[in-house]
Amino acid sequence: MNPNLNRREFLATTATLAAGLSLGSSPNARGAPPAEAGFQTKLRKALIMNQPTEEGLKKLKDAGYDGVEAGILKPPAAEKCRAIADQLGMKIHSVLRGWAEFNSSDPGKVQQTFAVTEDALRAAQAFGADAVLLVSCRIGGMKMPRAWEFLLEFDEKTGHLSRVTCGDNAPFADYIKAHNHAIDTSREAVQRLIPLAEKLGVVITLENVWNNLWVKPAHFRQFVASFGSPWVKAYFDIGNHVKYAPPEEWILTLGPLLSKLHAKDFKLSESDPAGNGKFVNIREGSVRWPVVRQALERVGHNGWLTIEGGDCSLEEHNKRLDLIIAGK
Repeated sequence: MNPNLNRREFLATTATLAAGLSLGSSPNARGAPPAEAGFQTKLRKALIMNQPTEEGLKKLKDAGYDGVEAGILKPPAAEKCRAIADQLGMKIHSVLRGWAEFNSSDPGKVQQTFAVTEDALRAAQAFGADAVLLVSCRIGGMKMPRAWEFLLEFDEKTGHLSRVTCGDNAPFADYIKAHNHAIDTSREAVQRLIPLAEKLGVVITLENVWNNLWVKPAHFRQFVASFGSPWVKAYFDIGNHVKYAPPEEWILTLGPLLSKLHAKDFKLSESDPAGNGKFVNIREGSVRWPVVRQALERVGHNGWLTIEGGDCSLEEHNKRLDLIIAGK
């Protein structure tokens, strides 16, 4: 996969992916999936469990899962959870750090959020996890383009935005300024975290999730790639970005920068010109899961697919993950 995939190449690739799918398979089919014939990549199934317990991990294992994503615990507590997971043949693969405030105007808040992120990296090592999910900051409260209006122009070296849509960009000057500030402060903080991540053997996986930042695949890729470090990669939530660009476009653009995946679905509203909608259970929304699976195969992605949200039973979520992994 060419990491600098342009728009024409992307359209050709997605057309090829879609054409290669079996049109006779319903995206909401139920029942046992067929074997993963034809797929070389392997995906493992997980759920989020803030503090893994023996009882909780046993339930997940019995339901067909391979592991969990945990919250931030003190290293001694995390080590106990790891021992339980190891005993059951389960894996705690990641730590959910979540929102940080690296772009805050309050130096105290910046330092506090930095310290919590360091704690998350140490917890991950104790859990035996190889990654921490980090949302570096968020912006809002100013005029922004609607989801379908975004058309970004940015400096390939700094990532700084110069335009965010067609036509007059003056109404979005505050957004552009806030976004560029978030880029600079996030880069500075993550750069400071890399030595600790390397020492602990834990990857910092960046996620841009409903924070009004890096709303297009090429821009997010530029930011993640700008670190030039194997200790900084992308954590892509498949459902969170549907209103900005199809998930397969994000996957094809990020390519080898992908580290982890959240399985989530989002149903776009046809009557909403802003391009909004609502979160729904996986395989009930606007995500073209067979195309997503083919895109993951195309970029050679192996790794974890972790359910986030939804109100299905453990067993039903597991069945749906199996169908997704099988390319159905």
